[in-house]
Amino acid sequence: MNRINVKKFGFAMGLTAAILYAGCMIVLATAGQEGSIKFFNSLLHGLDTTSIIRVDVPIWEALIGIVQTFIIAWLTGALIAAFYNTQIKSR
Repeated sequence: MNRINVKKFGFAMGLTAAILYAGCMIVLATAGQEGSIKFFNSLLHGLDTTSIIRVDVPIWEALIGIVQTFIIAWLTGALIAAFYNTQIKSR
């Protein structure tokens, strides 16, 4: 079995999550409140997001959010890779 590079896997997870976050920002910016509510309600299997959708998010808050998302996903990916690597028997 091959070992997973912890830093690279963490970076891949972080970048993927940041891209998804940016996609969410694009949906909110282009679809408006009603379109965003319909999109996220269908994406979340009918969960009603009416009371939590906010389209007037300041840019500084969105930038902090994308950085936080990257960090959390990087840590998650690094942990997954580290846990995976500890389960591999060395030869």
